Amino acid sequence: MIELQAHQVARYFGSDILFHQISLNLQTGERVGLIGRNGTGKSTLLKILTGAEKPDEGSVHIAKDHTLGYLDQYALSAYQGQTVFEVVRSTQKERLALLDTQESLSQALADPHLDHTSDRYHELLQQFDRNQQEIDDCNAYAANSDIKMVLSAFHFPAECYDQEISTLSGGQQTRLALAKLLLEAPDILILDEPTNHLDIDTLAWLEDYLIARRMTLLVVSHDQYFLDKICTRLYELSHDHIEEYHGNYSYYLKEREARYRQLMKRYEKQQEEIQRLEDFVAKNIVRASTTKQAQSRRKILERMERIERPKQDKRSMSLTFSTQRDSGKDVLKLENLCIGYTKTSPLAKGINLNIKRQQAIAIVGPNGIGKTTLLKTLMGQLEPLEGKFQFGSHIDLGYYDQHLTHLTDHLSVLEEVWQDHSNLPELAIRTLLGSFLFSGDDVKKSIKQLSGGERARVALAKLSLEQDNTLLMDEPTNHLDLDSKEVLEEALSHYDGTLLFVSHDRYFINRIATAVLELSENESRLYLGDYDYYLAKKAEESERQNALEEEIGKVQNAKPAQKTASQISYADQKAKQRQERDLYRQFEKVEETIELLEEKKASLHDAMTDPLIFSDPEKLQELSSQLEEIEQSLSTASKEWVHLAEAIDAL
Repeated sequence: MIELQAHQVARYFGSDILFHQISLNLQTGERVGLIGRNGTGKSTLLKILTGAEKPDEGSVHIAKDHTLGYLDQYALSAYQGQTVFEVVRSTQKERLALLDTQESLSQALADPHLDHTSDRYHELLQQFDRNQQEIDDCNAYAANSDIKMVLSAFHFPAECYDQEISTLSGGQQTRLALAKLLLEAPDILILDEPTNHLDIDTLAWLEDYLIARRMTLLVVSHDQYFLDKICTRLYELSHDHIEEYHGNYSYYLKEREARYRQLMKRYEKQQEEIQRLEDFVAKNIVRASTTKQAQSRRKILERMERIERPKQDKRSMSLTFSTQRDSGKDVLKLENLCIGYTKTSPLAKGINLNIKRQQAIAIVGPNGIGKTTLLKTLMGQLEPLEGKFQFGSHIDLGYYDQHLTHLTDHLSVLEEVWQDHSNLPELAIRTLLGSFLFSGDDVKKSIKQLSGGERARVALAKLSLEQDNTLLMDEPTNHLDLDSKEVLEEALSHYDGTLLFVSHDRYFINRIATAVLELSENESRLYLGDYDYYLAKKAEESERQNALEEEIGKVQNAKPAQKTASQISYADQKAKQRQERDLYRQFEKVEETIELLEEKKASLHDAMTDPLIFSDPEKLQELSSQLEEIEQSLSTASKEWVHLAEAIDAL
């Protein structure tokens, strides 16, 4: 059954065409990807399909009685003042109402004064049976467990349930909105870049969830792993048409190339035939004996339906990373590094790493663990809380900041790149910018006018000029379309320097990384292989852990007998007193940490409500990330506070 259909849809901006003659459909249970270069109008098309915007031409039809879910920036605006749990619990009203009704019916049937032979009793019994059937049909008993499962997958533990959503960072609010949308379970689900703000574990969970639920899905994504695993069909959008591919992203790449070659072959064959006919006409039209034959060939040419030359994709970004000199063999050493904002509540500790020249190491871990904080610490923007790190000899260090905060809004593209390389002629800078798809008057645009993808290309252009032999890169694929990502992957795969990078793009990690560093709260682990190797090793570790826990469960450990009061020696009493003093000191420190973090959190909230910052998406995103890290630190500190309080009570 066709659940959603668009017919000949168009969107114009004045005389400019964003897209036109766009038709597509979604069948029941299909998971369809929508891809295309930045600027082709994918997000605009999604808004038209959801009814958020009207098309300039064409129509959109949604099957009768079908619900449609779409994640937008205002998804939580109606829930201000509510808690995390209240927001997601609102999605289960119908299931929970059935349980409440069943409880009321059970109580009514259990009334000792109710006559079991009465019509009232039989009526209640029938209502009970009907309601029970509805409960079974929608699995209402699982409502609360479904809520907790989804919240856990999106990193909202039980201690966050009572947190007001206004206190959440931008990334947390996006994750909560997505969790809410999944729990609503609409007939048709439309997602625009759902993998943003998700760590790798959550991405894997989301893929499995979407496949298991068999929901009808249309998704825009630049994550090739996601598109490969999820999608059964793809549409590629361009300004003048939309192309359909019956397969996942890997199939699309092969099929697109095959279609191009086939169409080019037909075009070239027709061109040869046209040339042959035109030559015949030219040679024979003036001869009396062959005039009729020439006229016949001319009519064939006039009636011939010409095949257009297949269009190649528009120009791609061109990118190369080179080095001025080689670094020493030992590039960077981390020893028991502890990172975060306060010593009593670090984001991660026990980080050990020894990077050799020409290694490419991906940093992975859950959201809020401090992956970006680690890079900032290595860049000297933050001080390590404990431990140390040391760069080797002859290190030329380059840094790519995911928030692109090092770009100056009021400068033009040309000025931004030229300011650090004033020794180069303007023509050289313009030529470089041309390879990053900035040509003509594009170089005169101010940084503030640029889209996220354009700003990312400016940052990459600047970095390519530095010729650093060691690069630290924080989410370099953010803002890039699939084509630009492929160019970046190609450039980094041929880079002869050393690379340490953070990314949630699993395809990118698999292509670039020679090793994967996994961060957790108390340690780091290095896996000497690509992303697939990392996954295989994690699976092996999980199997071993499960087997070990099973063995431990079989062993019955008897608790040792407790000492009586008379057996406690003077030394034991003194040790207990020392322990008590230590616990109280730790407790006071954690309270001070919580107060400090609350102050930082409040100041960030104030800053984010400033009209100047609120109107600056990049700055707002940076503050949101800082807020998310502070929230993580607060969560860790709060857990420590509870643990210490319980320990003190137990003394």
